[in-house]
Amino acid sequence: MAVKEITDRVPDIQFDLITAKLKGGLPKFEKIGNINVYRLGIGVPILDKLLLPFWGAIKTIQLNNTNNYSGYWCMMVTFASGAAYLANIFSENKVPIILTLQEGDSEEYMRTKWFGLIDLSWKLALERSSEVTVISNYLGERAKRLGFQGESVLIPNGVDTDHYSEFFTEEELNELSDKLGRKEENIIMLISTSRLTEKNGIDIIIKSLKYLPDNFHFYNFGSGQDKKDLINLASSLGLGSRVHLEDYIEHDELPKYLKIADIFIRPSRSEGQGISFLEAMAAKLPVIATPVGGIVDFLKDGETGYFCQPENPESVAKTVQRVINDLNKNQITENAYNMVCEKYNWNLIAQKMEEVFKSV
Repeated sequence: MAVKEITDRVPDIQFDLITAKLKGGLPKFEKIGNINVYRLGIGVPILDKLLLPFWGAIKTIQLNNTNNYSGYWCMMVTFASGAAYLANIFSENKVPIILTLQEGDSEEYMRTKWFGLIDLSWKLALERSSEVTVISNYLGERAKRLGFQGESVLIPNGVDTDHYSEFFTEEELNELSDKLGRKEENIIMLISTSRLTEKNGIDIIIKSLKYLPDNFHFYNFGSGQDKKDLINLASSLGLGSRVHLEDYIEHDELPKYLKIADIFIRPSRSEGQGISFLEAMAAKLPVIATPVGGIVDFLKDGETGYFCQPENPESVAKTVQRVINDLNKNQITENAYNMVCEKYNWNLIAQKMEEVFKSV
């Protein structure tokens, strides 16, 4: 989303994008907005990812021989980013590399996953980058810890505030509520739009329902590898009827779902920035989060949202009750909405990113 939103707003710069094919039937080449997209692979995800650094490096060198690129922009430290670094290794003329860090994985994950290769890949990438942009101060500190010698540039991800503040009729909202089974008027809907992975703390939300009245229900919209385990957890606690792990919904539909909810919640264990929180704020929904990672850049307790303690289901429940009973709740959601409009506008973010592009 960040790539699309930014490139659409800098029309005087030409972008070619190299990525994995991942799905059979997708075209090898197409133009999307301001980007020429080159998909490499055979349509088998694991093979396409593993081959991408090498196949991508060959493609990068071929395209550079024709286009004489001014810079390579690597979105995160990924298999795709590896293509740019390998291309520079095997080319006489080195092209400046801009690396954008967006990852929200924990420090432990970085050190231990794949036998420490993730930590090592970051160090190698940072050492070979001309410019580094980060979506939070937290990632700026991580870049410094892992060896980046320069000053990283803070450019967060943004939100389309017009999209998330879209107006819906009462009839539309009631229809969606009925579809989700919210027929009882006293049901209080806690919502999250999260991948079902350990870092997002969905298990903590489920456990917190033990400390809340029966009319508090939790709805999550997103897919992930932990879905089966989370369903089993809810069942073992006797909370299966109050936990609704729904499928991922498209970006275009998301505002309507946020509008019918009462509280947005995600007690993250780690977070690079947390764009879902900002989307909820743009929809004027009260937000509960943990003070971890990049969240502290935009959420101030009692000003733009509410903090609960990490790894603490009882704290989550108490914070939910705090929100429900807070007479200042509307002012807090208004503060959050105004902050998102002023600081997380895609036009402003694209302008900052364009300055980085032109600096190299």
